[in-house]
Amino acid sequence: MAKWPPLVFTGLFVLGLTACDTTPTLSLKTTPIPLDSRVLILAAPTAAKPVEVTQPIFVKAEHGRLAEVAVLGPAGPLAGQMSADGYTWVADATELAYDTTYRISAKAVDSRGVAKTVTDDFTTVSPEKFFTGSVSPLPDTAVGIGTPITVTFDKSVSDRAAVERALVITTPVPIEGAWAWLTDKVVEFRPRYYWPGDITATVSLNLTGVQAKPGIYGVGDSQSVVKFGPAMVTRVNAQSHQATVYRNGVKLRVIPITTGKAGFETRSGIKVILSKERTRTMDAATGGTDKKDPEYYRILVEYAMRVTYSGEFLHAAPWSAGSQGEANVSHGCIGMSTEDAKWLYDQTILGDLVEVVGTSVDQDLGNGLTIWNQSWDEWLAGSSAGAVMTKRRD
Repeated sequence: MAKWPPLVFTGLFVLGLTACDTTPTLSLKTTPIPLDSRVLILAAPTAAKPVEVTQPIFVKAEHGRLAEVAVLGPAGPLAGQMSADGYTWVADATELAYDTTYRISAKAVDSRGVAKTVTDDFTTVSPEKFFTGSVSPLPDTAVGIGTPITVTFDKSVSDRAAVERALVITTPVPIEGAWAWLTDKVVEFRPRYYWPGDITATVSLNLTGVQAKPGIYGVGDSQSVVKFGPAMVTRVNAQSHQATVYRNGVKLRVIPITTGKAGFETRSGIKVILSKERTRTMDAATGGTDKKDPEYYRILVEYAMRVTYSGEFLHAAPWSAGSQGEANVSHGCIGMSTEDAKWLYDQTILGDLVEVVGTSVDQDLGNGLTIWNQSWDEWLAGSSAGAVMTKRRD
């Protein structure tokens, strides 16, 4: 025998009688059943484990659209942007605070208008050790176009590429350059060619979230300004016994000079003015010359401009006036008249360039700021991230 399936009602029959009518009435009173929203809300990061402070924050909706999104931290809500289609929300913040809990709250609706709300917390990493960096040259004095930008860290760095990428230089126009490591704590930036004259560079250390090595995180994003003076270049030719001085490509003066004699040749190469002294006592003993040696000397000189650590200077040498412009008679320094030395001393600043040609001895690397004697490929060999372009200033 066939059986009818049982009837299932989702309501309640109500029997009613009126006072003047003995005929019963039958009505159906229904109870609404809540509908489950079909929307799926995806949020990142999650509470599964501590997250990096550079972790992007986003919320997505599937089978529906986002209606409300809030990310709340101790300092208040984080700003963010909703996509035009309402499917995605992304936080503006690119860096979060260390050891901090944030709460993501999101509401979305499906195509029927049925809403769903989710809430989730996540916590950022809590480093035990931090590292910072400092920039030189300092911003209070202009430097010459031969000066590299140096960053010194207080911890050794093993993830060099990540740290290089966190160091951003902003200039009036993009300039090709690269960072190269001198030690595991010191990195220098030089352009492929000399710095342009009369510019300002802003150096940003965006170290928050960057690991120098596992577990050691950068802290304290900072900016420093480096001012470059005019493009001053002094070109010394030991064969013609002349030094030609240029500022921003314009020839200013040709100076008769003398350079090192045989056995004391001035080194050929690109040098940078390291220091300036109005007067200086030069003692050959500091270079290893015995006081009984006929080549020993001890003399007070004026307008001394150092270009090597071993003791090469440009300076006034009135005692060799007869040889200036004619012959090389010095012990390695570049000598000139007192008048010319004073003029050059007054024109130059630390970091200005001195290019020497015409001798049989090449400039030894490390004996001064000798970075410009390295080829571009040699310089890049010291970089982990490779060549970059400085950022154009808005």
